[in-house]
Amino acid sequence: MDKVEATATVRDFDPISGSIPATKVEITVSCRNLLDRDTFSKSDPCKFSAFFTMLIFGRTEVIDNTLNPDFVRKYILDYFFEEKQNLRFDVYDIDSKSPDLAKHDFLGQVYCTLGEIVGSPASRLEKPLGGIPGKKCGTIVLSVEELGNCRDYATMQFCANKLDKKDFFGKSDPFMVFYRSNEDGTFTICHKTEVVKNTLNPVWQAFSIPVRCSARSHTHSLLKDHDFIGEFTTSYKELCRGQSQLNVYEVSVSLLSFIVESEHTFLDYIKGGSVSASWFALLTLTSLVLEGNPSQSTSLHYMNPYQMNAYAMALKAVGEIIQDYDSDKMFPALGFGAKLPPDGRVSHEFPLNGNIENPYCNGMEGILEAYHQSLKTVQLYGPTNFAPVVNHVARYAAAVQDGSQYFVLLIITDGVISDMAQTKEAIVNAAKLPMSIIIVGVGQAEFDAMVELDGDDIRISSRGKLAERDIVQFVPFRDYMDRTGNHVLSMARLAKDVLAEIPDQLISYMKSRAIKPNTAPPAYSTIDQPQTNPV
Repeated sequence: MDKVEATATVRDFDPISGSIPATKVEITVSCRNLLDRDTFSKSDPCKFSAFFTMLIFGRTEVIDNTLNPDFVRKYILDYFFEEKQNLRFDVYDIDSKSPDLAKHDFLGQVYCTLGEIVGSPASRLEKPLGGIPGKKCGTIVLSVEELGNCRDYATMQFCANKLDKKDFFGKSDPFMVFYRSNEDGTFTICHKTEVVKNTLNPVWQAFSIPVRCSARSHTHSLLKDHDFIGEFTTSYKELCRGQSQLNVYEVSVSLLSFIVESEHTFLDYIKGGSVSASWFALLTLTSLVLEGNPSQSTSLHYMNPYQMNAYAMALKAVGEIIQDYDSDKMFPALGFGAKLPPDGRVSHEFPLNGNIENPYCNGMEGILEAYHQSLKTVQLYGPTNFAPVVNHVARYAAAVQDGSQYFVLLIITDGVISDMAQTKEAIVNAAKLPMSIIIVGVGQAEFDAMVELDGDDIRISSRGKLAERDIVQFVPFRDYMDRTGNHVLSMARLAKDVLAEIPDQLISYMKSRAIKPNTAPPAYSTIDQPQTNPV
């Protein structure tokens, strides 16, 4: 083997790529026991990875004469928990200076997702290379590190003195709006302070924003009831100097304090093992309410032999992402709203696989199989009660409040809910536990009750008690259906929105209980050194 190089490609969905990344990560690549394709020397590997459109996003350096390369060059990617980020790594034996990989010996490839790497113990994934029939191609070792500046938050506080008076009969009610400058010269809003009533000398509350949002220069606009008072420009570098004459601005605004601190991130808890590798207990609740015969095309549960129904698509869209963070890929799957054999009793909490002692299904395929089988054995029947299944998960979550597990309840429903008061009480009680609830509405029903449970605008309450955290995310699946009939795109859009809040909800629970991430396990040793005895 002369030279070994690795290449990486990313398969990406352009239509939904406009989000601000949760964080940036870098991937480190090593290989072990590569296939030797050179006659008189060892291979010279090079590596390479990919997303949905198979765009090459990077190549490693070439390492001479080794079957166990440790590549120094990293891949830096935006990490989105809520997206399925597919990767492919190809390894080649480089025998010439030609950039055309077709002219070099192929040593193997591997497919995985970024979530699969992040969710592995210590965020390190080992997988066998394949792609050459009948050959053992060796192993690839992929490690993920969160880039340091992604976890830094800047906390700052401003005040003003003798502002211009804008009210004829009283003083101003000023507030500030902060904008981040973009590389193309445009500006993006990143914070708005509270309004301080009836004063020309306001002191605004301190606030925190990610350093990645404040690293470029800012324009700060000072307004009163949306009447423009003035603006000033500063930069992260200048703000880091803290309270000084340099941070007294021309519109009588002064910086009182500026502190940069590192906050614990979602990846800190995953990588440190504070949340176990099986921390996502995905309970998929499929609403089997009276919607017609599942064998008829008018039913939302209709089992079309050529395409999945909306229930199955929602299950698959969310489940395929969540399962990367579960070590055994075994998920309890329950149904509600049906008459069960043999006596026809109505149940709002029954195992889809029919096994009361063991409701767990093997991966998403196992859940889908159990769902389809249940449609053949139970009779769809109302009413639809949510409280029993919320309380079901809450009992598990209440038993593990040390941060070692986090539970995600996925409810798929047609929008009908018969026990609103009891469900609200169950959610308020669950908000103090390590769990989140995702509700996906299918069909054309009105989802006003689901919107109320979501609590984005008004925090949900019951009996005068407010929920401690916002733990519910609701979306109607119809809003994500692609007009061209592209179900893959529809599922990706759905998963992106319903899962986007999970990392922050997990962190909010950890913060509320003062649970800190464990120290990450020792880094992978990239050098295989033989054991020696001391002399």
